[in-house]
Amino acid sequence: MQIIINQNCTRCSKCVKICPGKVFYQETPKSEVVVAMPKMCIACGHCVAVCPENAVQHSKFPESKVHPLDYGLYPTPEQMLLLIRARRSNRAMTDKEIPQDFLNQITEAAYRAPTASNMQQVRMLLITDKDMLHKISNFTISSFDSVIKLVDNMLGRFIFKKFMPDTYKYLPAFRKMKAEFEKGNDFILRGATALLLIYTPKSSRFGCEDANLAYQNTSLMAECLGVSQFYTGFVLTSTKMKKGKLEKILGIEGKIQAGMALGMPAFRYLKYVDRKMK
Repeated sequence: MQIIINQNCTRCSKCVKICPGKVFYQETPKSEVVVAMPKMCIACGHCVAVCPENAVQHSKFPESKVHPLDYGLYPTPEQMLLLIRARRSNRAMTDKEIPQDFLNQITEAAYRAPTASNMQQVRMLLITDKDMLHKISNFTISSFDSVIKLVDNMLGRFIFKKFMPDTYKYLPAFRKMKAEFEKGNDFILRGATALLLIYTPKSSRFGCEDANLAYQNTSLMAECLGVSQFYTGFVLTSTKMKKGKLEKILGIEGKIQAGMALGMPAFRYLKYVDRKMK
């Protein structure tokens, strides 16, 4: 990795102030900016993006990867807040396929999310195969079935009620979902035509946080595109109950941290409602 300050530098100090790794050094205001600690660079691109004179030349960011910004194209604060207010989980989906360019924009939104120390270890698996979607729902139901069987004895009931109350309170829902699944009604993915699983390496210290930052981006992008989506909490619960098994089925080298079911809506919400404000 190579970083050079060229002759265009006006010594404005912006790269010095913005760099999280303190790669750049300037002894006094308007003195020469030097690349003091290049080994501390995390390749975030802040220096290249902030320089008004294109004076920072970074081997990780050739000209083809640097694009001008027009802040005039940003949504207004009112438009952004409306999007946030309007975004809701929508489980009423049709069997219509999601356009591929919509899926591309949703996954790009995930990759654009920030990550701890700019590690960029977040990866996505987009599943649209109907048989595989059914297999994932079945895996989830079977995971819950194992809990139901444990609770069906007195000792198991005591353990879950005493030490896992959050899981215990979902038992009626688990039983209902299993019964409906056997009738052909999928209460896990709800007829979604796509499933986006977000995962990171098992060793990633901030994998969960990074993945859910990516999820937030995808959720807002899906809302913009008019694509229904909801967080697949039950699928994630099953991955924790049977650690590594769904990843193995899907060929994922890492840990699933977040998931989003996607589909074209049968209808959309006409209003937004206020939430608790604390």
